Amino acid sequence: MNRGRCVGRLETVASRMFKPLSLFIGLRYLRAKRRNHFISFISLTSMIGLALGVLAMIVVLSVMNGFQKEMSSRILGMVPHAMLYGAEPVADWRALADKAMANPQVQAAAPYAELEGMLSHRGLMQPIQIHGIDPAEEGKVSILPEHIRQGSLNNLQPGEFGVVIGDITARRFGLQVGDKLTLIIPELSSAPGGVTPRMQRLNVAAVFKVGAELDSSLALINIVDAAAMQRLPEGTVPGIRLALKDLYQAPQVSKALVAELGAGYRADDWTHTQGSLFSAMKMEKTMIGLLLLLIVAVAAFNIIATLIMVVADKGGDIAILRTLGATPRQIMAIFMVQGSVIGLVGTLIGTVLGVLAALNVSALVAWLESFAGQQVMSSDVYFISSLPSDLQWLDVALICSAALILSFLATLYPSWRAAQVQPAEALRYE
Repeated sequence: MNRGRCVGRLETVASRMFKPLSLFIGLRYLRAKRRNHFISFISLTSMIGLALGVLAMIVVLSVMNGFQKEMSSRILGMVPHAMLYGAEPVADWRALADKAMANPQVQAAAPYAELEGMLSHRGLMQPIQIHGIDPAEEGKVSILPEHIRQGSLNNLQPGEFGVVIGDITARRFGLQVGDKLTLIIPELSSAPGGVTPRMQRLNVAAVFKVGAELDSSLALINIVDAAAMQRLPEGTVPGIRLALKDLYQAPQVSKALVAELGAGYRADDWTHTQGSLFSAMKMEKTMIGLLLLLIVAVAAFNIIATLIMVVADKGGDIAILRTLGATPRQIMAIFMVQGSVIGLVGTLIGTVLGVLAALNVSALVAWLESFAGQQVMSSDVYFISSLPSDLQWLDVALICSAALILSFLATLYPSWRAAQVQPAEALRYE
């Protein structure tokens, strides 16, 4: 009878303070009593586990976004966003550039040529992709001038056959500015093999470093020298390269330009040369996100275990509430409130800590490196020497939504079990 009066008072207080009785009792069950400290401890660990899972997902996905952004800015800042070629060598590339720049997505244009061959120096050989550029125009369409480490881009004078090579290529061959090396280019011929190698002596004019694979696979020469190697008429170029405002619109812009210019032109874009790399990076981010989601799922299972223990511990209270007129739906709502609050608080804590960590992870790693006296990501080993982070609020929203949904789903089975408690059976041993 004493317990019945206590529950009656509880219902009266609840009805005065909150309209939903389930909300009041569900929040009250979150606080520990003298005899159920263990259950409250399990609730706390469930909340902490969920917070750690959300924190880990936000930080890891932000770091992966940072790597992707860094690689995009370096690689796609060097390679052409889109290229336009004529059926015949282009005699007036500026007129073609003006037509291309009539498209609002095109930001800049410059003459462009492309060759493939082998670099040879003192018995060492390396495959290389050669871009023919105009040093005066290259800064409009490329980040190359900002990443010259030795020499100058202005050293690429027409007729001198100078070459700008990457830092990895320079270290592999032991080259400095002013050294010479040989470029071997395959050329179609009437010989029985159909292809004969043609050699060209080049002078190292400058060395660039962008901190990506291009440091070992790309070299640049003057567009006039490239046209001469391709045996094009004097004053002509194979085509132009374009810099776009939104490089992810490159395929659409390329098709639109070819449609406007006519059948005598063809176009290409970066998705054909570098698209597989960024598709792999996107797939990697998706798979790691799904794996990290398992941490949140484990924390959600902890909520299930917590609520099942609470239901077992509160069997007498449930029976008394049922005898006082509480419906199975109200009983179910009590424990759904308790589990949802655990999930909500854990998600909020994890989100706040995750956002703070993602915004400061680069500075934190730098501090740890200075404290330990050892560099975690050495520039001699990795293309990127620091840990980048790019917090995207869409990722944060998706992570929070997934955590809240899993937390809510975790409350359904224990709450349904509580609603099935029979008052007579629960009070038999009270």
